[in-house]
Amino acid sequence: MHLLPEIYESHEHTMGESHEHNAGIFIMLGILFQIILEFFSKGAEHGHVHGHPNMSHIPWLLFISLCIHAFLEGFPVGHNHDNLALGIAIHHLPIAIILTTFFINSHLNKQAIFAFMLTFAVMTPLGTFASDYLTGLNEYHSEITAIVIGILFHISSTIIFESSEGHKFNVAKVSMIVLGIALAYFL
Repeated sequence: MHLLPEIYESHEHTMGESHEHNAGIFIMLGILFQIILEFFSKGAEHGHVHGHPNMSHIPWLLFISLCIHAFLEGFPVGHNHDNLALGIAIHHLPIAIILTTFFINSHLNKQAIFAFMLTFAVMTPLGTFASDYLTGLNEYHSEITAIVIGILFHISSTIIFESSEGHKFNVAKVSMIVLGIALAYFL
């Protein structure tokens, strides 16, 4: 609840009064980015398992999209948002279970499964580390945090309002979001 007002306040201080509406654009970009990630992950980041139960290959797109998602979620944690870390850890527990199930169904050995899960487990702390210590990324902390807020908005609204089961890439939905972003920017 505190990330949203903080991002507008910090964005206003870093960008000046004339650019205060840019935080909203980055939030909307986060929503759009999450829709793109869901195209590859099929909704696994908010607890949905869609796919083939008898897989014989490694779900690379699922794994990479979930790692990107987890990495980005680490950015706001490093800036005095310790409570968010607990929420993200709880949020990642069902994702870890889903990923492990996919890897077991891919008939990977235990060492490979452990390596994949360890990689996933370090993504959020790695995002926090990058946010704190990489000055190039630290300069864009407000923008990246706004994108994470958009990601979290989309996930929470999907969990609450989802009515379709396929998480299919919907061109009409994405088009309306892009149109809404454009209209919000110019209004």
